[in-house]
Amino acid sequence: MNRKVTMQDIADKLSLSKNSISQALTGKPGVSDETRRLIMQTADDMGYVYSKRVDQPASPHSTPRTIALIASNYAFSMKSFFGDIYLSVDKELKQKGIELIIQSISPEDAASLTLPPFIQQRAVDGILILSHITTPYIQAVLDTGIPSVLIDHHHPDLAADSILTNNRFSAYEAIRHLAHLGHKKMGYMGNIGLSPSYYERLEGMRLAAFDLGIELKEEWLVTTAKEESGEIRKLLEGITDIPTAWFCVNDGFGFMVNSALQQMGHRVPEDVSVVSFDNGYLSKLATPPITTVDVDLHLYARCAVERLISRINDSEQPNTETLLSTRLLVRGSTGPALQRD
Repeated sequence: MNRKVTMQDIADKLSLSKNSISQALTGKPGVSDETRRLIMQTADDMGYVYSKRVDQPASPHSTPRTIALIASNYAFSMKSFFGDIYLSVDKELKQKGIELIIQSISPEDAASLTLPPFIQQRAVDGILILSHITTPYIQAVLDTGIPSVLIDHHHPDLAADSILTNNRFSAYEAIRHLAHLGHKKMGYMGNIGLSPSYYERLEGMRLAAFDLGIELKEEWLVTTAKEESGEIRKLLEGITDIPTAWFCVNDGFGFMVNSALQQMGHRVPEDVSVVSFDNGYLSKLATPPITTVDVDLHLYARCAVERLISRINDSEQPNTETLLSTRLLVRGSTGPALQRD
């Protein structure tokens, strides 16, 4: 029995992207009329059958009707950051008359590469992929040919548009702020295995330390911490010569480090300073309020929506990565370094 011809087979034969094949065979804009005719003729010659295929291309620069936003259960649980992005995306799409479908991806679905029905049935015009799921799962989404944009995530193996925080330079600015306050003993608290963003923030810390002539002791760089109060307290208690400042990879870690330090008898910021990342509600609730890196989540949403609509209307344009700048909000958790020598 002959194997069913797929879009990837046609893409391989013509040396085109699978996304271009999909746009042509579904009648969506994004490919030239000449390329569309070539793809459809090749599909006929190869015996390809697709139920949603149409013979007339859609009008160029048309507005998509439905956009999907997918994220892992873990990402959706971080409501102070990703929840605000979701709400901002929803607002942007409503203003354009576009419907938004939300889907959380469980660890089981990610492991089995089980795509939501609306993706399998190609019932959406585009997909926003929020944060990290798994690289194989995101690749499976991209393999459908549905135009997609990654938000707060990228990977060398994923050929897709990405909207990202400039994590390295943002962390650099936070470390420079601490250095200007006289801090030379600095620690890092986070888990680089959870997100490429967290690893990039560590790289930004290392870059700033290199430029400023500050030595970072590896024992002060905690890169596998669990975001749990008891875990953070235990880790800090295990450090004999505690740094005078901590750079925390997000506000959750920042809040817990700030609390644990005070429970251990350290004054913040008189004895130890704390900087975190994201400007979520925990950085504002902390006592004292935590100096943090502010990410413009509304700009995140606007750039992601605009990029996805552009991708839908022109699938052959090159992939881009958009780096969004941040600003450091100086609050009460940072102060001059206490000289212990």
